[in-house]
Amino acid sequence: MEKKSLGVIGGMGPKATCVFFDKIIENTDAHNDQDHINMIILNHATLPDRTTAIFNNTEAEFLNSIEKDIKLLQMTDVSNIAIPCNTAHYFYDNLKKMTDINIINMIDETAKELYNLYGENSKVAILGTKGTLSSRIYETACKKYNIDLIVPSENVQDETMKIIYDKVKSGLTEDDGQLEYLIMDFIEKQNCKAVIIACTELSTIKLSQKVKKYTVDALEVLVNRSIKLSGKNIK
Repeated sequence: MEKKSLGVIGGMGPKATCVFFDKIIENTDAHNDQDHINMIILNHATLPDRTTAIFNNTEAEFLNSIEKDIKLLQMTDVSNIAIPCNTAHYFYDNLKKMTDINIINMIDETAKELYNLYGENSKVAILGTKGTLSSRIYETACKKYNIDLIVPSENVQDETMKIIYDKVKSGLTEDDGQLEYLIMDFIEKQNCKAVIIACTELSTIKLSQKVKKYTVDALEVLVNRSIKLSGKNIK
């Protein structure tokens, strides 16, 4: 299979980009340096906040900023672009118009993974930013595969935002049990098959194996798809 270079537009946030890079390395079937994927990573940490852009109607500012990254990647030989940020995929159609390079759709790939694992009419929950949930990008993708998506209550959403912004984006990635509690509440009390980890900041929190088995992490889905599209096998 032909080896292809991967472009990454990161910095949303920087820790999530670091975790994405680590997972690419850890999950690529490689036996020496040359077996790994050539990657160009743009850690554009100063990109405008995606949730703020959606709620404040400042989409143009975000799109103008990220278009510069896409133009930079077009000057290289990357065959695919990965964007390890769920909320940024609200702008997916706009981003596609900026380039002929394939941009991996993390949201659609995650919905497809849910379908492959649990089949049609499966009941799954989601944890992500207010921007991701209000954009309904996951709802649209899940409908495509006839998956029943359960969204958090207002209280659960507020708790999720606190974990994302007050903990992870503030430099704390050790889970105090709150994220695991939110996940298991969906599983045990609402009879969901799984919970989508739909924020790459949440993906930086290490879950116990007991809880992790009930999740489908969009970042890990993106990692696996990136490896395959780069012409490598998953370890």
